[in-house]
Amino acid sequence: MSADAPVTRSAFRRLKPISVPQPLSQLPQRLWSEEDWERIRRGYAARDMDEKWNVFCEGGTVFLHRSWTGYGVYEATFTPTGDGGRRITAALVERDAEIYRCTDDAYDCVMLELVLSAIVLGEPAAGLRARLVELTRRGPGADDAHAGLVLHSVLGRRSDT
Repeated sequence: MSADAPVTRSAFRRLKPISVPQPLSQLPQRLWSEEDWERIRRGYAARDMDEKWNVFCEGGTVFLHRSWTGYGVYEATFTPTGDGGRRITAALVERDAEIYRCTDDAYDCVMLELVLSAIVLGEPAAGLRARLVELTRRGPGADDAHAGLVLHSVLGRRSDT
């Protein structure tokens, strides 16, 4: 597959749809440029064990699955705006506690934007990374977790950056 060819559902052996979909009450407010959208639309396939996410697009919906398990965690609907870009206008998140333990919409809002920004687009996304660590540390016993460990365990890394 060429680097410019879009990643499609068929590129993955075992994808599992979100089993208990719940609308995300908080959505990223970012205005994604048309260039961003074209890159997001092409998707992203994990290349090694340290990459945690597979992302592909069908129509205006972007699907974000964990790379090891194939479980769907997020689905985000992008809508064109009059500003020449796109916004996420709806999103679903997995709420089956056996599959995905998080129940915090603020965390999921940041995580959704961070996967798209840092993993798919390859941006540094320092502010989003800091916010995710802050939200993660709110939990009991999590305030002493090292930021790098937190980020690697949930976000992973992008091999080519």
